[in-house]
Amino acid sequence: MIVIDRVREIALKTLYEIDVNGAYSNIVLDEQLNLARKKDVIQDIQNKDIGFISELVYGTVSWKLTLDEVIKKYSKIRLKKISPWILNILRMSIYQILFLDRVPKSAAVNEGVNLAKRYGHRASSNFVNAILRQVEKKVYEDFFNIADDIHRISITNSMPQWIVHKLIEQTKSIHETEKICKACNIRPKLYIRINTLKTNKDILKRELEKDKIEVQDGELENFLVIKRAKNIEKIKAFQEGEFTVQDEVAGYIPKFLAPKPKEKVLDCCSSPGGKTTAMAELMENEGEIVAWDLYGHRVKLVETQAKRLGITIIKTDVKDASIYEEKYQNYFDKILLDVPCLGIGVLKRKPDIKWQRKEEDIEEITKLQEAILDTVSKYLKPGGELVYSTCSILKEENQEVIEKFLKNNQNFKEIGDFIQVYPNQNTDGFFIAKCKKKQ
Repeated sequence: MIVIDRVREIALKTLYEIDVNGAYSNIVLDEQLNLARKKDVIQDIQNKDIGFISELVYGTVSWKLTLDEVIKKYSKIRLKKISPWILNILRMSIYQILFLDRVPKSAAVNEGVNLAKRYGHRASSNFVNAILRQVEKKVYEDFFNIADDIHRISITNSMPQWIVHKLIEQTKSIHETEKICKACNIRPKLYIRINTLKTNKDILKRELEKDKIEVQDGELENFLVIKRAKNIEKIKAFQEGEFTVQDEVAGYIPKFLAPKPKEKVLDCCSSPGGKTTAMAELMENEGEIVAWDLYGHRVKLVETQAKRLGITIIKTDVKDASIYEEKYQNYFDKILLDVPCLGIGVLKRKPDIKWQRKEEDIEEITKLQEAILDTVSKYLKPGGELVYSTCSILKEENQEVIEKFLKNNQNFKEIGDFIQVYPNQNTDGFFIAKCKKKQ
């Protein structure tokens, strides 16, 4: 009888959904964990089990390009000919061998073979066994000897070559590009934003520590870093709206716009509502925030978050921000324009992105960004301020969009210099520019 490691099996099913059906890693991982609980596959999933499953999923997705290069080295069968189940068993197992020192190689090999017996056949398990037994850490170390810089950085950091090439062009530095790509594989900290409408830092810290959650101050005011927190939605302080999960970078953007109480503010790409609700808290829940998004289910995310946090000044609507609506001409004091982007700055949180995006996507996304900026800028009052932001690090989506806009709109001026931050600067990658409409 085959004894299957249920923890690794959950990770494998998650990887299969991501790989074959294009599912988002965070969504499908939650779905698989909930399914396992309902079916009593694991009677009591411990925090350490959830942590290990998450490590296997995010690690394997992040390092997919490198893992596939290792498989190619030992397999006579082309990757496209290998069953998706077996391919993901190989990836997951090789990830453990190369990058998880706490997992003995024998465990990674044996559990991989057992999974191959269940999700393949005898030949599949023999194939997996033959490859995994040959894999040693040295195979990864050898990749650093590749002479071509783009190829070397791509394989040693599991980054598509087109992104590496773009970053070298942009930073004018191979060394800086290598640091950026390396940082994209580091798992990020978990930040929360304190809801100042309901509590303060000292009170919330004491509440979380009572729940045995490790808490540290963030760099930004009203932000905390938390550890050993699982099932955040079940924490009493979360349910009562005392905090929301949000990265510090995302929290910095509303502060940069600095909306004040009683102002009229537009957040035209608002879902899931983190920045929208952050602005409401800065405004002390006084004034008006109009929050748009393209799809109804995404608008509901904003509404749900606002309700939990006790915020009443947000008015939502399903709307395409690129389509002009005359009634909003010169209506808003301030506008937050966190536009759709390729998301290359948040790969450490969403590693799926680098396998979904292509270089040819840049032209399409920048056209959308330019259209939204051109339309929404008309809604700003003379003297009002607009913040344009992305979670991307490609200049085509950032400074080039702003430069083109300012050239074509002489009634706007940039306030200060734009801010471009890369993932190796101890944060996510992001871009922010503030513009003012002349009186």
